[in-house]
Amino acid sequence: MEETTPPDETAETVTETEPKLRPDGGDPQEAIDAQGDRRREGLDDRIFDHNAGDEQDGIPFVGAGPGNPRLLTVAGKELLEAADLVVHAGSLVNSELLDEYCAHAELVNSVGKDLEELIPLMRDAYEDGENVVRLHSGDPAIYGAALEQMDALEHEGVPTYFVPGVTSAFAASATLRTQLTLNEVSNHVAFTRPQGKTLTEEEDHISEFVEMGDVTTCIYLGTHAVRDTMDRLLADDHDPETPVAVIYHASWPDEDVIVGDIGTIADKVEEAGYRASAMVVIGDAVTGAGYERSFLYGDWANRGSNDADEAESD
Repeated sequence: MEETTPPDETAETVTETEPKLRPDGGDPQEAIDAQGDRRREGLDDRIFDHNAGDEQDGIPFVGAGPGNPRLLTVAGKELLEAADLVVHAGSLVNSELLDEYCAHAELVNSVGKDLEELIPLMRDAYEDGENVVRLHSGDPAIYGAALEQMDALEHEGVPTYFVPGVTSAFAASATLRTQLTLNEVSNHVAFTRPQGKTLTEEEDHISEFVEMGDVTTCIYLGTHAVRDTMDRLLADDHDPETPVAVIYHASWPDEDVIVGDIGTIADKVEEAGYRASAMVVIGDAVTGAGYERSFLYGDWANRGSNDADEAESD
């Protein structure tokens, strides 16, 4: 799940309903494997029938956005307001959003529940004619573990689809009042996470991204590993003065911004006491200093009108 989260106690303000499950949910792993085989055979026909944002049949996997309820998309708001059952990501989703848009619906917290519980729950409700929404934090396409749920549901005959949300990196950029890409500063953006339980040392490419120089590196799910990450960057001889920002609970009421560099940010984060729920941004785009005027609004932009004027004068 995206890391824009408050402590778990925020979920206590929401009334939860224990799911009533049927025991015949099948084997989710078999379903995932079967859907994977299908994907190798060809693209889903629905890719050519629907655009993102279209009304579709099935269970929508909705991105709740980074935290602030106002950053929920219009499509997400409409689906939540019409929902009978909302399966949500616990404290990863702002309880204010649930109170505002889901108070009428049955709410089930997905935290601590495995696929063997979640799939029959959502399938049964959908087959009973209920409007079911699966609500993820941020955008479900970024570290959302959504596709395995969708594949398992599709294998059970329940159609699904994505409804995009605002990811936490974009909320962090807005908070910092800068762009993630800036002319002559950052031409690329990397969404990544540090090594740990689900990522081996060989799969951690943060140092490589920083080494490129013109990449803004956005680290999800890595607040607990800020010191380890910075120590590895220093060991790889990266400039200790490379800017770093840690945005805690981006767009939440208790949002906090810590700005430093590779050499100092770990001490600042540890002093603040944050171990989770923050976006780590590395690169010169953090400050926005030194960017050049883009071609879009320079001479290049006026090229067409100048050519037309010259042609008319001839």
